[in-house]
Amino acid sequence: MDDPRYPIGPFAFDGLRTPELRRDRIARIAAAPARLRAAVTGLTDAQLDTPYRDGGWTVRQVAHHVPDSHLNAYTRFRLTLTEPQPTIKPYLESRWAELPDARGAPVEMSLALLEALHLRWVLLLRSLESVDWELTYVHPEHGREWSLDEALAMYAWHGEHHTAHVTRLRDREGWR
Repeated sequence: MDDPRYPIGPFAFDGLRTPELRRDRIARIAAAPARLRAAVTGLTDAQLDTPYRDGGWTVRQVAHHVPDSHLNAYTRFRLTLTEPQPTIKPYLESRWAELPDARGAPVEMSLALLEALHLRWVLLLRSLESVDWELTYVHPEHGREWSLDEALAMYAWHGEHHTAHVTRLRDREGWR
């Protein structure tokens, strides 16, 4: 993919909803913290403060964004499992990325948060029954319902998408 905004391509839900695909997507979510940690390991502060593309976030902002986003996702799953078709609260991710902690905090804090969050989230995901995956929430920004199946696919993509931002930058810059 040549578009630096989407190094693995934009998200597109294929509509497939099999137990095998769910297991694969859950495994990808489970692997996301280690993959992001590996992508940022050994980077200097100057490298962490380098945007992954012109006009894009810095590596540090990306490392803080992933747990911010996945905390919201985890909450959306829990709301959907406990309330009838909840309307979720979107958040302004671009503004979150500009807050002082996202611009300057050590990435280790967010890596540890992501690891703990994913342990809990994956435990929940693996406990779901077939009927649970059909449950939906309303996303007001998108103006439609999202099934837990579609959300699972999107967040499996999301972790890989942002990790690829970092690994592609490392490759372009020759950072080993």
